[in-house]
Amino acid sequence: MAHVRIPCQFCGTVNAVDAARHGDGPKCASCGKPFLLDRPIKVSEEQFDDTVLKSGIPVLVDFYADWCGPCRMMAPALDEIARAEAGNLLVVKVDTDRSPALSARYGIRSIPFFGRFENGQLTKTAVGAVGREGLAELAGQPVGR
Repeated sequence: MAHVRIPCQFCGTVNAVDAARHGDGPKCASCGKPFLLDRPIKVSEEQFDDTVLKSGIPVLVDFYADWCGPCRMMAPALDEIARAEAGNLLVVKVDTDRSPALSARYGIRSIPFFGRFENGQLTKTAVGAVGREGLAELAGQPVGR
């Protein structure tokens, strides 16, 4: 099974979700609100290891900051990847201003910084406004899809 542990965007409770069944409309066990796996999920520094490194499916992480213009410019392409790959790839956003230890752990000195994680390991990275094609490559999609 493609299990992921993700925080509820409404109440913050971490839930185990079968990503392959995202079309069935999984709900938070605590508040009953739906998990929306077809869009990027914000993850805190405290939730990172559980959500990203222990994920049963590949994870594309956007290390960003709210004030970063190139980060905002890349957001629509990231949303598109999340929709296209829902159930096969988890798309996560980490605010670098609120997660300085993660930035240090992965040597992030410039944002946006995108990383693909598989089986707990960082396998590919891209830095800057890499466009839809750059994100597609990280997501494992054919370029131009």
